[in-house]
Amino acid sequence: MNRRDVLRSTVYAGTALALPTWANAAGSNGDIRIAVIGFKGRGSGHIGSLSKIKGVRIVALCDVDSEVMDKHVANLKKNNVEVKSYTDYRKLLEDKDIDAVTIATPNHTHTVIALAALAAGKHVYVEKPVSHNVHEGAALVKAASKVEGKLILQHGMQRRSDLGWAAAEEYLKSGALGKTLLSRGVNYKARKSIGKVSGPQQPPSTVNYDLWCGPRETAPVMREKFHYDWHWQWAYGNGDIGNQGPHQLDVARWMLHNPEKLPTRVMSFGNRWGYDDDGQTANNQLALYDYGKGTAPILFDNRGLPKADMNWQAGFEPVYKNVVRIGNVVHCEGGYIAEAKAYDNEGKWNGQKFAIQDGPDHMKNFILSIQAGKLVNPNLHVSHGHHAAALAHIANISYRLGKKVAPAEIKERLQGDKFALETFEDFAANLAANKIDIGVDQAHVGPWLTLNPDTLQFEGEFAAEANKLATEDVYRDGFKLAEVA
Repeated sequence: MNRRDVLRSTVYAGTALALPTWANAAGSNGDIRIAVIGFKGRGSGHIGSLSKIKGVRIVALCDVDSEVMDKHVANLKKNNVEVKSYTDYRKLLEDKDIDAVTIATPNHTHTVIALAALAAGKHVYVEKPVSHNVHEGAALVKAASKVEGKLILQHGMQRRSDLGWAAAEEYLKSGALGKTLLSRGVNYKARKSIGKVSGPQQPPSTVNYDLWCGPRETAPVMREKFHYDWHWQWAYGNGDIGNQGPHQLDVARWMLHNPEKLPTRVMSFGNRWGYDDDGQTANNQLALYDYGKGTAPILFDNRGLPKADMNWQAGFEPVYKNVVRIGNVVHCEGGYIAEAKAYDNEGKWNGQKFAIQDGPDHMKNFILSIQAGKLVNPNLHVSHGHHAAALAHIANISYRLGKKVAPAEIKERLQGDKFALETFEDFAANLAANKIDIGVDQAHVGPWLTLNPDTLQFEGEFAAEANKLATEDVYRDGFKLAEVA
């Protein structure tokens, strides 16, 4: 038996008595009846994955865009799968013939829908980031404790089901590379301008805009591309540090052996360089996280511009250490891990390799957990999703409180931090290669913020402003955060 077989045999061992009564039923009546909520993007992958898992029936779809809905209903029908169609997730949650839901809507509705689904007695799989702000994530963790043993609440960060990353963590624990000095997340993903509109735009005629806005006010649409480009506007998205970032921030924290609390200090800087558009979030951003004595820091390095000359050709993006474009690096005294391999300090592969596949069984593990009546792996717990999202959120809070600062002052702030200084030099060089002078078009540099990880409240200087950004001003009636009994 290989490691995957051992894991699976462990999952099934001793779970028969824990299975809910419906799971013991024979034939199709024993299938898990599942609904997918939101599938313009990532949710279409949910449909594909769930369709391949034995013992699962997709029985309903929900999306606020009728064009998206009609397309996927038709595709399922071609495969002889008939589903109910819903526009409003609240109506779907009233359906007693649905056991579980997966959620891949825009970020600002993830927690709102997840809590409502738990309150309605459904198992929940919620995509990353599991929250749009720090306190939503804490609400999910609290809800998970209340439904434990009754309902499954799982995050959508596939790497947590990856045996290769699990092996990498064990390798670090063994001390083979010595003391961990820094856990780094890297996201070098080119992001072009989203354009600049001259005035408010009409949402697509196929979209129920009131439902799309959910907890937010129905504000005018100020972007050319309605779908996806909400990622770069604060009311709905969290920038790339909250989009791709949670995957790498989660692995960075995992490789530090999962600190139970958030870091006590955070600082972030960056800007939206290279174009003037309707995006509000940074396209290049550094974030530094300090856990205090005994735990190595995390550094997240996000770059959305090409390698040089604003050349947007495919593949023309920076690559860290000539290995990682999007991924993780763990720096240790005796070398480093860069994604699937371990290297010595001179950059030579030391022969150690990890079978990293980005967790192809992650959705299946959600189903296995429902069948077992408990999470089949502690790595699936929504608390990991909360931590990864919160790391993005607190960095964005520092960034949003920033002011323009000259490069010399940035270096002064980073004094004594070898990794941060080296990264900043390379960060600035990438901007210069794209004809951007950081001395003229300066970075927005946020303050070092102090966080009380027990209360999730910022303390000290800038605390009032930071705490205001840590939650939302408005949850409209009908879309407030549900209380889970």
